[in-house]
Amino acid sequence: MDLNTITEVVRRPSDRPGVDWREGDAWLAGGTWLFSVEQPELRRLIDLTALRWEPLVASEAGLDIGATCTIRELYAFAPPGDWRAGSLLATSCEAFLSSFKVWSAATVGGNICMSLPAGPMITLTVALEARYELWAPDGSVRTVDALDFVTGDHRNVLAPGEILRRISIPSHALRKRAAHRRFTLTRLGRSTVFLIGTHTPGTRDLLLTVTAGTTRPVRLAFDTMPEARTLQESIDVIPADVWFADPNGTPDHRRHLTRHFAEEIRRELMAGGPA
Repeated sequence: MDLNTITEVVRRPSDRPGVDWREGDAWLAGGTWLFSVEQPELRRLIDLTALRWEPLVASEAGLDIGATCTIRELYAFAPPGDWRAGSLLATSCEAFLSSFKVWSAATVGGNICMSLPAGPMITLTVALEARYELWAPDGSVRTVDALDFVTGDHRNVLAPGEILRRISIPSHALRKRAAHRRFTLTRLGRSTVFLIGTHTPGTRDLLLTVTAGTTRPVRLAFDTMPEARTLQESIDVIPADVWFADPNGTPDHRRHLTRHFAEEIRRELMAGGPA
């Protein structure tokens, strides 16, 4: 779609692209959503891809993902063998409702900043206990837990002009065992619910992340593997207004699916399943 209100495109922003942020600006990375709908309030686009941020940096500390890393680049990444949860990178990419052409343009940071309930990069990074580095227009930097970034449907903690720079996933989370469940109305449809459970080898813990069925990510943490009833009760106390409603499912339907799949994940990780 042509954006006929745009009067300028900044192709070579400074290394601190937010310093001259002004009303009517928008960050441009993949642009797969930006160019898909009318944007009458926008006047200027700032192209982040020109900054050439490193897409993926693996180290002993974990994995740093540049905000402009494309879904194609993330999908092609081969995680180290001891990163048991590394398979979630590809799994989450496959949860996109998009074509291969979108994969080549859409970015990890863009999907997170859209902050839609079904955003699979949100699911992935919350489940793997990531932290986000945010740059403000005044040059300051802050770091937030992935769990705290999305506050509701299409809402997050970003202030005007603030930008997501990188996502850092710690190695201890990548070394966990993981299991996931996802439900869609059609084989390649938008997620109705998307759950990921992780478990630290040698312990009895469980970290369950609930997304897509809720307007914001929900994390249920247990020091010891819960009984089935305890897990169900923890899901039941999720506030009613957090469950999401759209053509892909009612809140009651999503709550039912979450209860069902959470128990499957619990049993799989408790039994030492394939992940």
